[in-house]
Amino acid sequence: MKAKFHYAWIIIFITFLALLAVQGVRLAFGAFVQPWEKDFSMDRGTISLISTLSFVVYGLSQPVIGRLVDKLGPRLILSVSTLLVGVSIFLTSFINKPWQLFVLYGIFVSIGVGGASNVAATVLVTKWFNEKRGLALGIIEAGFGAGQMLLVPGSLLLINWLNWKVTVVILGIFLAVIVFPFVLLFLRNDPKEKGLLPIGGKGKEEKQTIGDADQNSNFSIWEAFRQRQFWFLVLPFGVCGFTTTGLMDTHLIPISNLCGFSPGVTSAAVSILAAFNIIGILLSGIVADRWSCKKILFGLYAVRALSIVILLNTYNPAMLLAFAVVFGLVDFATVAPTQLLATQFFKNHSVGFILGMLSLSHQIGSALGSYLPGLWYSLSGNYNLSFYFSIIILALAAVFSGLLPKQIVSKEEKELKTLHA
Repeated sequence: MKAKFHYAWIIIFITFLALLAVQGVRLAFGAFVQPWEKDFSMDRGTISLISTLSFVVYGLSQPVIGRLVDKLGPRLILSVSTLLVGVSIFLTSFINKPWQLFVLYGIFVSIGVGGASNVAATVLVTKWFNEKRGLALGIIEAGFGAGQMLLVPGSLLLINWLNWKVTVVILGIFLAVIVFPFVLLFLRNDPKEKGLLPIGGKGKEEKQTIGDADQNSNFSIWEAFRQRQFWFLVLPFGVCGFTTTGLMDTHLIPISNLCGFSPGVTSAAVSILAAFNIIGILLSGIVADRWSCKKILFGLYAVRALSIVILLNTYNPAMLLAFAVVFGLVDFATVAPTQLLATQFFKNHSVGFILGMLSLSHQIGSALGSYLPGLWYSLSGNYNLSFYFSIIILALAAVFSGLLPKQIVSKEEKELKTLHA
């Protein structure tokens, strides 16, 4: 008999679409830096402060979002958050003062982006998949890369052809009128709502399903804080945020412009980075199901440090594109193995909260990675200090990842890995 198509893959597609749209809008921030500098007479440091505020709000929301996902379910959180981002980004077209941009983008857009994040997405994967979780996490995380590949250069082109205000109107309508209804109508919190079992059938973890009240009733935050695996996941993930969504997603376009590259070369670099980001995300998800996640993370952080060495020595378009390829492969590829380790190390805790703390760390790193390079640029006129600092902290992140304890793998998971191999 032919195997039936499982609704879990519909869940993956819908979540992928939501992350593509919402996170793509967030990642397009760099495209608006120069237009906002011009229209609002702000310097690079002040513009970076908007991004910093955004990351702080996003990060602080994550533990709260994690608990709300545990209680209300990811469907409600994802759909309402998508609508909030759409309405808020649309309303930025009406602003005429810098403080309004801080409020609308820095606060309201960021709360929505925090809700439509991989915290809710990871909970969905854990509920719908008892097998192939690494692959599912990789596909969902690829939504970030797809949003980066489509919406960042798309926003750049629309700003050049039209203006930034028309661009945010288009983005807002896309989120509120197209993506939001789709998520609300078709997403489901749990296989039971469709009369199904998760992919892989029943397992021991079903007794400890993420979001169940029994699992979370005895949860102690301090118990998690006392475990070294918590800090050896959280600290490198903060470094990840500093060097990806903080430094590169905010400043790569201005860096390219500073090097004298044309808008066409810049758009090509962003698109190539995003395309290889998707490849890296999917590969890391597949490999995470088969190999040691701590070794994967060690390699990813080390290669990312080497990629910034390339950027530090970029003097022609070919070097910029080479950087885009290498950095893209390891950009968001750290997320799936990090989340997989978190669900294994803390499966008897409130995983939504743990994932929220991971995301908080990432966003704190992102906030610093957005603001400090902008500040250092205003003081020195270049990004060299930011590059050197990033290389050092990435090396430390690789070391911390290597010091993680051995993965806790159940007998069933070992048998599945043997079958896959």
